[in-house]
Amino acid sequence: MAPSIAAASPALVFEPYNGTVFYSEDPDAPWFPASLTKLMTAYVAFHALKDGEVKPDTPVICTKNAAKQAPTKLGLPVGKSIDLETAIKVIIVKSANDVAVMVAETVAGSEEAFIARMNAAAKRLGMTSTQFANPHGLPNEHQYTTARDLARLARALIIEFPEHADIFAQTHVQVGPKQLRTHNGLLISFPGADGMKTGFICDSGFNIVVSATRDGRKLVAVVLGEPSTRVRNARAAQLLENGFNRYFWKSLFGTSLDGLALQAKVADGPAHLREVICGRRSKAEAPDAPSFAKITEPIKTADLPDILFSATN
Repeated sequence: MAPSIAAASPALVFEPYNGTVFYSEDPDAPWFPASLTKLMTAYVAFHALKDGEVKPDTPVICTKNAAKQAPTKLGLPVGKSIDLETAIKVIIVKSANDVAVMVAETVAGSEEAFIARMNAAAKRLGMTSTQFANPHGLPNEHQYTTARDLARLARALIIEFPEHADIFAQTHVQVGPKQLRTHNGLLISFPGADGMKTGFICDSGFNIVVSATRDGRKLVAVVLGEPSTRVRNARAAQLLENGFNRYFWKSLFGTSLDGLALQAKVADGPAHLREVICGRRSKAEAPDAPSFAKITEPIKTADLPDILFSATN
């Protein structure tokens, strides 16, 4: 049984190449990943590309199953397609849920088969407190993770697939006449930021995995469960800044992701922050624009369709 509200707001800062942890707070608290799920979707797709199962120009077709996904979405008509390379960029930059399903079906033949690959990859990476139930991160009680496991995934993406690093650093992607903008404001506002992904559903709060590089030194921060994009971004920026300021000291005396003490059991399941983040609404009901705007950065009119559907981002 999951708690209704969590006291924890998990966070982790680490150096990806050697796995040294610079700071951790509730790293093993179970949490809904929201669109951070798409980091694993990209990871599985990258492996399929590496293994020659698919190519960058492989057509990724919009099926009825993909088209029915809730926003944020690209909104292609059923039967239309984009190439796989563009599709991966769209799921990272725009966080399109329909395209995540399109990628899953193209890579593995079905959404279910792709989810099986996601969970196999999680097991292989030592993500022992993670389970995936969809490729996009929309609400599902059977999909959960931890800050430590997300750090393992981020590390694998950075180390195993440096050739795809630019995808996570892009602030926009062009699809036909549409220019889609990133949800990750730190790519613009934080000096040295160069990836990776944001995520939000009402039950998870505002999540982020963000990497930054300065003077040849790279750090990654994982922040989960914050009440707004502004607070999430500020906390991640502060953690990264402190990490860079203490880089040499922590490099000498810090522990590793695997060496970090296992936290005592904090909950039987992921926290549910819906009432805190989005107010007292049923799961089928989206937050109205005014109440949502009070706890986030200013929302542009063009963004409102995505926001109003309680989408992951």
